[in-house]
Amino acid sequence: MKIFPAIDIKNKQCVRLLYGKKENITVYSDNPVEVAEMWEKTGAKYLHIVDLDGAFSGSFKNYDIIKEILEKVNIPIQVGGGIRNFETAETLLSLGVDRIILGTSAIENFSLLEKLTKQFGDRIAVSLDAQGTMLCSNAWETPTNKSIFDIISALENINVKTVIYTDISKDGALAGANIELTNKLNSVTDINIIASGGVSSSDDLKALSACNIYGAIIGKALYEGLINLEDCRRDVEC
Repeated sequence: MKIFPAIDIKNKQCVRLLYGKKENITVYSDNPVEVAEMWEKTGAKYLHIVDLDGAFSGSFKNYDIIKEILEKVNIPIQVGGGIRNFETAETLLSLGVDRIILGTSAIENFSLLEKLTKQFGDRIAVSLDAQGTMLCSNAWETPTNKSIFDIISALENINVKTVIYTDISKDGALAGANIELTNKLNSVTDINIIASGGVSSSDDLKALSACNIYGAIIGKALYEGLINLEDCRRDVEC
């Protein structure tokens, strides 16, 4: 299972939100680039980066920080947050981002997702952000009537290769990952599933790995010292 340390960027800082609410914010660093370098030095093989300014505004903002991270680290990064048109996606991929993540635009503009997948293949991922099974959009603020299980077959049909499933009710709460639902989603699709939200211990990671989940994103638990990156890489990463 692949491990993705998370770097969420807001106001040029590395932060974590509780339940995705921008008013529930904890700042961990004033320099996201240094954080990226730290995780690489600690042994990270991948990074998961979200432009929260872009997610909340609907338009990607932090190109300068992404460029600098790409210049400073030598590991693949996946980037999401406010990627809602072809030009933004193309720009980020041309900068050297390994994979971009579409959330709201994948739900509300399926033709864009299909176009990007045809053009860029497995460099396009989809984030399914949900309260339990029900999807939310617009930086998690707008509930929809769509289930994660409703959309997964449609994603398969256009050859989406990677999906990030986030249980919003767990995110940032250190309450444990939603192992049961992540495993259920993984069992109904051949798409690579990356688990996100609530991962708080090595036991969570071992349980996800035992379910043959493709990857796990770890945020607050790393920054609070509840998970040691080197230890969890040794235990579960392949």
